[in-house]
Amino acid sequence: MAIQSATNTDNSLALTTAVPLTRHPAAVYLSTLGKGSRYTMKQSLNAIAAMLTNGECDHLTLNWAALKYEHIAAVQAALIGRYEPATAQKMMCALRRVLKEARKLRLIDGEIYEAAVDLPPIKSTKNLRGRALSKDEIAALLEVCRDDPTSQGVRDAALIGILRGAGLRRAEVVKLKLSDFQPDISALEIYSGKGGKDRTVYLPDGAIKLVENWLTIRGTEPGSLLCPIRKTGKIELRQMTPHAVLLIVQKRAEQAGVESFSPHDFRRTFCSDLLDAGVDIVTVQKLAGHASPVTT
Repeated sequence: MAIQSATNTDNSLALTTAVPLTRHPAAVYLSTLGKGSRYTMKQSLNAIAAMLTNGECDHLTLNWAALKYEHIAAVQAALIGRYEPATAQKMMCALRRVLKEARKLRLIDGEIYEAAVDLPPIKSTKNLRGRALSKDEIAALLEVCRDDPTSQGVRDAALIGILRGAGLRRAEVVKLKLSDFQPDISALEIYSGKGGKDRTVYLPDGAIKLVENWLTIRGTEPGSLLCPIRKTGKIELRQMTPHAVLLIVQKRAEQAGVESFSPHDFRRTFCSDLLDAGVDIVTVQKLAGHASPVTT
């Protein structure tokens, strides 16, 4: 399926000279992914390149830096008409990430980039159901946080790192105190979780780094680990609300072009990844704070 309105007859979207892989935005993007994700996203980029050039180009021969708003808009419209929303969203995520790399490599002007990716997120008409998030979706969420120059971006990245890395409930994450974070053993102490139970959970190194980045801004005064931030930038050392966590997740999902999900889906992702890695269900049950392995 070609996008006739977005394709030039002189094949101006095709690269005319070989580009080193270190300067090729698609190659640079794919090199950041794991083996499984790399294959999937490469196929997505190949499909998009073929759509734009009537089958003439693939992900390595398309000049991604030459794409403009009209190309991106035409691609999204074609994907919506051809694929399920989740698949179309995943493919657009790959396209945005390539354009992001093109901007970092200074192959595309910043204003052109902003216009090219200024499209509404792809929304599903189906009822929201629980699901696990992919690595690329989580990467996209963290990327929009990193692109936010305010302290909210650093805090939200730490929040996502904790939700994903420890599988906490909203009500648990907002009750965390600074003293509950123990980076020397990569742990968080959860007190009075659901059912009034205490437990210890462990964060991966990446999440530890995100929390430490936040603490350089928050400071080391006693109080809530994750705090509200006023529009003026003032950090208030008090507890956030569970609803605030929901709003933050929804905001970052829309910015990243990630299909709607709930904070609880981070728990589903946490449990699914552990079970897929061969961790026994009783251990996963305890880490998640479930009363029964049936829930897990």
